[in-house]
Amino acid sequence: MSAFLIEARSSETKARAGRLKTGKGTVKTPVFMPVGTLATVKAMSPEDLVECGAQIILANTYHLYLRPGCDIVELFGGLHGFMNWHRPVLTDSGGFQIYSLAKMSEITENGYAFQSHIDGSRHLITPEDAVNIQARLNSDIMMCLDQCISYPATENEAEDAHRLTVSWAKRCREQKTRLGELSDGLLFGIVQGGMYRRLRELSAKALAELDFPGYAIGGLSVGEPRELMYETARFTLPFLPEQKPRYVMGVGRPEDLVEMVGYGADMFDCVMPTRNARNGQLFTAAGTININNSRFRTDTEAPEPGCTCYTCRGYSRAYLHHLYRNRELLSCRLNTIHNIHYYTDLMRRLREAIKNDDFPEFKKKFYDKRDLHPPKDKN
Repeated sequence: MSAFLIEARSSETKARAGRLKTGKGTVKTPVFMPVGTLATVKAMSPEDLVECGAQIILANTYHLYLRPGCDIVELFGGLHGFMNWHRPVLTDSGGFQIYSLAKMSEITENGYAFQSHIDGSRHLITPEDAVNIQARLNSDIMMCLDQCISYPATENEAEDAHRLTVSWAKRCREQKTRLGELSDGLLFGIVQGGMYRRLRELSAKALAELDFPGYAIGGLSVGEPRELMYETARFTLPFLPEQKPRYVMGVGRPEDLVEMVGYGADMFDCVMPTRNARNGQLFTAAGTININNSRFRTDTEAPEPGCTCYTCRGYSRAYLHHLYRNRELLSCRLNTIHNIHYYTDLMRRLREAIKNDDFPEFKKKFYDKRDLHPPKDKN
């Protein structure tokens, strides 16, 4: 029986609402996953996340493997016990972090050889290791090890990355099978191929043949023009199996989520709501506000009037402005609570719109309130 059930579809777009069953509970999609790289969503307690409506969070294999290490996490039965979060956890395989953070890294057919960005120690992570580490972390959703490439990249570079990623996906799949009952986590394959349609299609089709429980599109939001990101996602998503969850990795502006839900994507993650919160930026239905702006110094209104989050129920823009100007720690917490609530509530409302079959109207109102125009479909 499939872990993913599609409950409703938009009659005018490719948007769909579903349920993804994991070992730690069922996730309603579309869903946004707050990023908890080091087993913590910055400035948030697990209780804060629950109140904000977070269903599932993301943690990172590379960082947790290096510190505190799998041995420590295993003492608590996995990430859930370690961080006191008892809802699902998805772990990124760590490929992007090795690529971007390691002091020295070398990629071969066997895997990634690298030096830790923390202490310079040498390591090798193979596709099999990536699965084993995520199993030890007791991840509910694991990601295959993939090769990350920068933008722009030549077609030859993108093709090499695609071939290696597919090869590693096969090895990850085999290792997951060998683990058997030692891990009940779902393993997702990752589509690569740069911004080249031919390679994206080849990658998606090759991974589909491996019959993963879910699929992700990697290598987006890496510096390419936003229109190209949309075009690549819109082109690639239809090649992924219809009855499996589709995860677009690292994409996170509110309008990006609305667009890609319309293309048929189900899952998202991004550091934007937490990082922007720490920089004094709050997401609202009318657009982003910078709480550092002097016009908020005497503003007695809630950050977003009508919002039901903990921050908006109890605090004013003037107070958040005061906290941020004085670099008080509470500023990070209150701003982050609002932003995470905004994202989870946006996904909840998107789901309702799909189930009510009025997604196009929801999208129109979303853009109208933000005084924006949706991107043009160039396909």
